[in-house]
Amino acid sequence: MSVPETIPVRYSEEDAEYVSVRPVRRQTFRFDELIDMVLSVTGKDPERIQKILRTGTVVFHFFRYRWESLEVSAAELAGALARYPDADPGRAFRAEDCAAILLESAGSSPRHSIELDRKSAGRRRLFRGRSFWESLLDLARATRPEYGGYSYSRRADFYRLAISAEQAAALFAAAERLAPRGLRARLVHLPEVARIVYVCPRSQ
Repeated sequence: MSVPETIPVRYSEEDAEYVSVRPVRRQTFRFDELIDMVLSVTGKDPERIQKILRTGTVVFHFFRYRWESLEVSAAELAGALARYPDADPGRAFRAEDCAAILLESAGSSPRHSIELDRKSAGRRRLFRGRSFWESLLDLARATRPEYGGYSYSRRADFYRLAISAEQAAALFAAAERLAPRGLRARLVHLPEVARIVYVCPRSQ
């Protein structure tokens, strides 16, 4: 049985602590749109994707989506996934491709996580010849971050760099010197950062 061209989907805000009585909305997805959303949650894991399609529910961006169970064969799913890129550990880090940087404290669930984009972090403080963004990229060039996989939700490769407390303190000092006031206010937890993730969208 081939997959339907369109799939009626119901969705509502997800609340993990109690049963939500928030309104249920309805939307029609194409099959490729549904795969896009599920892939952003699972990564390129065919067995897990098949299970979610069969179960008919997934949580994405704080919303729970539901649809009638879909039985998708391995061959059909392989064809749908073929157009999506794979992780590529051999892909070298290129600072010029970096569009966002995540600053995370230690642990699998960081207490503090700061996301910077090139535009805001690239602004230069008055009378300063460099930006804080350039300091973060210089650190990557000097230490070569490790490949951290491909994010389907961001359509980007991740490169991860563990940093010491001394390096975090040095970055905080650089932020105090180089970052405009508004950006400095977002970096108060920078001394607690233990990991930097460089997000590089893939153009091909």
